[in-house]
Amino acid sequence: MRQENGNTSSQSAIPNTIGAFRNGATRNGVSKANGNSTDSSGRNGFVKQEGDSAASSFAMLSSPVPTSDYFGHDREEVTRILMQSLWDLGYSRAAMQLEEDSEYTLEAPEVSHFRQAVLKGEWNKAEKLLFSLDIDKDADTNALLFYMRQQKFLELLEVKDITKALSVLRTELTPLNQNEDKLHSLASLMMCVGPEDLRKNAGWDGAEGLSRQQLLSELSKSITPSTMIPEHRLASLLHQVKQAQISKCLYHNTANSPSLYSDHSCPRDQFPLATIEILTDHSDEVWFLQFSHDGTRLASASQDSSVIVWDTQTWEPIHTLREHPSAVTYVQWSPDDLKLLTATAEKKAMIWDSHSGQCILTIDAHKMRVICCAWAPDGQSFVTGSDDKDLIVWNLQGIELYKWSGSRIYDLAITADGKRLVAIDAEKMVHVYNFITRELEYECNLGSDITSVAVSRDSKYMIINMAAAQEVHLYDIETTSLIQRYVGQKQKEFVIRSCFGGADENLVLSGSEDSLVYVWQRENGNLVEKLPGHSGTVNCVAWNPKDPHVFASAGDDRLIRIWSKASQSQSKGKVKDTDGVF
Repeated sequence: MRQENGNTSSQSAIPNTIGAFRNGATRNGVSKANGNSTDSSGRNGFVKQEGDSAASSFAMLSSPVPTSDYFGHDREEVTRILMQSLWDLGYSRAAMQLEEDSEYTLEAPEVSHFRQAVLKGEWNKAEKLLFSLDIDKDADTNALLFYMRQQKFLELLEVKDITKALSVLRTELTPLNQNEDKLHSLASLMMCVGPEDLRKNAGWDGAEGLSRQQLLSELSKSITPSTMIPEHRLASLLHQVKQAQISKCLYHNTANSPSLYSDHSCPRDQFPLATIEILTDHSDEVWFLQFSHDGTRLASASQDSSVIVWDTQTWEPIHTLREHPSAVTYVQWSPDDLKLLTATAEKKAMIWDSHSGQCILTIDAHKMRVICCAWAPDGQSFVTGSDDKDLIVWNLQGIELYKWSGSRIYDLAITADGKRLVAIDAEKMVHVYNFITRELEYECNLGSDITSVAVSRDSKYMIINMAAAQEVHLYDIETTSLIQRYVGQKQKEFVIRSCFGGADENLVLSGSEDSLVYVWQRENGNLVEKLPGHSGTVNCVAWNPKDPHVFASAGDDRLIRIWSKASQSQSKGKVKDTDGVF
């Protein structure tokens, strides 16, 4: 599909589209054991034989002489973090024994008292104790007070003590000169009809929930870590170690957490680098691909005016949807995979029963080509974008629910949490709408022609193809920050669509005008592979959401290539490439 100011077609005919919380712990309520019981099964592969002494079982580790550091790490820091971790793991006797043996304390008494005051809702005491602690010099003390007094205000509302709540709002919260919008929002909560309504509107789980623990966690971020160790510190450090190893693993493609027993590495032969199937049923350029959410089917949209639904076990066609009036620019599975939504270059959007292959609804309201479409996560509505500058929300009966106007829409996506709609247009703009209220949250000019947008499963990130820059960019949807650039692919004239990929969406894939498929590591932008096979532009790539070892690519060569591990068996007829790769 070609990027043009006017229409969309292929290179030859139709103008192509476009362009239990514990931060450390206290000993309250815990009695110290006289000693530990013997585990006859042993630990870490060591089994104590009858008659052996403990010293002989662990002779290599016996009686080390304490040094000022621990293999280059501060001994006190390591010991206190281990204490906190033992409490987190539920090994209270071991934690207390370590404290006794090391003569280090997990935290000072005033920290323990502050913790208990917050968790018990003793707010006046908590405020006094807070300022007896070592607060970070850059911390906003008024903001810390605001957090505590906000909790106090909400708890008073929860028990329907409106008079005291109002007093806290006026005499304690307002003088802190914090976010005025937040104050108005808190004031509006006084109109809630009961505790349940309050908790729902405040996004708060109440005094008996986790709110006090969450408050303590937030406050602890502004207390120096040597005074109050950040919560679950060892777990955080281990996570960082694992992420560092994953980032160095070029072919990482598993959702399983790496073992701590050994350094992590994924073998290249387990990565989908080989074409295992070539699907040849389309008679013209293939413009779009999407796997069903359950991974059992693949839908492909083509300039030949058809959509083909493929069985991902046999790679045989299940249905060929030929009743489109013109080239099909886009196809989307409904959240339950029971329907398919298609967009056409002849002003129409259509909904199909994915099992029978029958068209059940046609939208014929746009004045120009329908370029893109997307389902709402609840499956009860969908959105279409068109060259006629309309972005329209429809219900399942084809009734218009809402319309934004003003921009020629090139692509759109709705976040999985249903909160945001992201749209890109011909003027190099990204528009982010609140999909619930329909309000525009923000828009920004990226300074480059943009051709596609995809959002991550966690609804936090989006990748955008930058045609002029010939790059794919990763953005934080909330902050609009540019997180990463993926370079190498070629794109000037045609629409290229990228996707997240891999077992944990740790990869980014894109087609390219140089006939290659590009695969990058999402976190660091390292190029994993450039995969040959297509002839002509590779228009679209799609990763199977249920099988981390399978993805598909589609191109102007009318072919769909299925990629997997080289050892993956082929189920359909083999088609041999000129380079000898199947």
